[in-house]
Amino acid sequence: MRKIGHAGTLDPLASGLMLMLFGTATKSAEKLTKLDKRYVAQIELGATSTTGDNEGEKTAVSKQVPTSEEVEAAIAQLTGEVTQVPSVYSAIKINGQEAYKRARAGEKVEMPARQVTVHELVMINYEYPRLDVEAHVSSGTYIRTLAEDIGKLLGTGAYLSGLVRTECGGYGLQDAVVLDEADAAQVEQHLRSL
Repeated sequence: MRKIGHAGTLDPLASGLMLMLFGTATKSAEKLTKLDKRYVAQIELGATSTTGDNEGEKTAVSKQVPTSEEVEAAIAQLTGEVTQVPSVYSAIKINGQEAYKRARAGEKVEMPARQVTVHELVMINYEYPRLDVEAHVSSGTYIRTLAEDIGKLLGTGAYLSGLVRTECGGYGLQDAVVLDEADAAQVEQHLRSL
């Protein structure tokens, strides 16, 4: 069987572009995972989630309805070099095991802060409680953490309710090929064995 790999996974909630690598292209995986990415994110204001996304248990925080100007001001604070503390429900490995596995097993997980770059964060649409943004970010940026940070700045709480990766480096979703179910099952089976 030919080698099959990928250049960065997507959260279960997310859809969109995922670079699949076949044969000798698998040697480029590390380089390709470091490419900048672009996302369209749907954020729900007014509550937080234990996982930072739609899968977690929600807790209402505030019924305050921020103005568009307040939302724009919060977004502007999260552009440029940003320090993030990723969710414990991320795939970051802590002592050799993914943080989300440790967290789901009930273990207390301390996540290290990291520096990331948010090149651009733009409001696409805002009708409280839903906020849609487009984000152009460096590798390693967690969009669910950006959503939570927007909620903290607004004092409303927030979590990620939808996410689509639209670009990875120069590769765009508009040029993507959809694997058929048979191919997708074969790729998924191989990736599990890695």
